[in-house]
Amino acid sequence: MGKIKVTKVKSAINRTKSQKLTLEALGLKKIGQTVEHNDTSNILGMINKVNHLVSVEEAK
Repeated sequence: MGKIKVTKVKSAINRTKSQKLTLEALGLKKIGQTVEHNDTSNILGMINKVNHLVSVEEAK
């Protein structure tokens, strides 16, 4: 199981409530904030839901 870094790059203003809650569940509050997660199917599904607001890269 690998690790991925997720960075919030766009604002959640004018987004649906479920997208805002997904960002919060990922641990992202401010633009530019980066969090590290295991690349499980749950996390990848959440990232897929808000992929237009975040950038994803592999952690080393």
